[in-house]
Amino acid sequence: MDKLALITRNTEEVVTKEELEALISSDKKPSAYAGYEPSGKIHMGHVLTVNKLLDLQQAGFKLTVLLADIHAYLNEKGTMDEVRKIADYNKRCFIALGLDEKNTNFVLGSSYQLEPGYMLDVLKLARSTTLNRAKRSMDEVSRNAEDPKVSQMIYPLMQALDIAHLGVDVAVGGIDQRKIHMLAREGLPELGYASPICIHTPILPGLDGKKMSSSKGNYISVDDAPEDIKKKMKGAFCVEGEVKDNPILSLLKYHIMPRYPEIVVKRPEKYGGDLHYNSYEALESDFAARQLHPMDLKAAAAEYMNEILEPVRKLMVEK
Repeated sequence: MDKLALITRNTEEVVTKEELEALISSDKKPSAYAGYEPSGKIHMGHVLTVNKLLDLQQAGFKLTVLLADIHAYLNEKGTMDEVRKIADYNKRCFIALGLDEKNTNFVLGSSYQLEPGYMLDVLKLARSTTLNRAKRSMDEVSRNAEDPKVSQMIYPLMQALDIAHLGVDVAVGGIDQRKIHMLAREGLPELGYASPICIHTPILPGLDGKKMSSSKGNYISVDDAPEDIKKKMKGAFCVEGEVKDNPILSLLKYHIMPRYPEIVVKRPEKYGGDLHYNSYEALESDFAARQLHPMDLKAAAAEYMNEILEPVRKLMVEK
């Protein structure tokens, strides 16, 4: 797989692909970042962007992971002390998932976001950003979208400026970050900074086939016990032959297949024996044609997810 194909696989959108091609074709050492609010357990929705960082790492990018403690505080995810404790745990999870600690710069937001130059840039960007634009930018990621605080209007301005102050070429985030990233692309040049390339990953459906939410518990956490993952998989929404909004197929497409050259779906001989897949497309085709039963699919997904997450569980034991 060439660099461009590796970087763009399993993405929802790249803004813009032409700029990305020019970057990786240049002599410059490219750089990328993703930011994470330290606000609780890391689940497989978060890991979609970690997977993309792993692709960028393989493609030779210098990586920065922002542990956004101040952002989490502004978004009412806890006290500063609480979010900083979670930030350290999050960092260890990301390393266990495969990010190279030696080549990844883990940055705590509060280490630079309180500096006078950064705060002056926040005020400058505030002068050119309407209240409606700031609110729309936060609608997808705000804890209280119906009754937002002023702090949550500052949040997107800071996220845009993080890209500039971290000095990265590429911003990685879920498609729910798109409005904030577009604010960055339009607003940063007015302050004398470069417009970033933005890579957006899809939104992973919850295990019930609906939007993933921590409050609903419809997700797999990276430190779930093996038996919990098997139980969650067994009860997950997975209608025979239905591909749309199928959380098990999503786990295979975005988390399992990119990590393995081949996966094996184990079945008793009386049901046709084991199935071998070298591509997600072939697996999805068999499932849509009802040649692959949901229970066999769930069992295979649980086995591979447990294998992928074993390093994180070991980290928790060592803690």
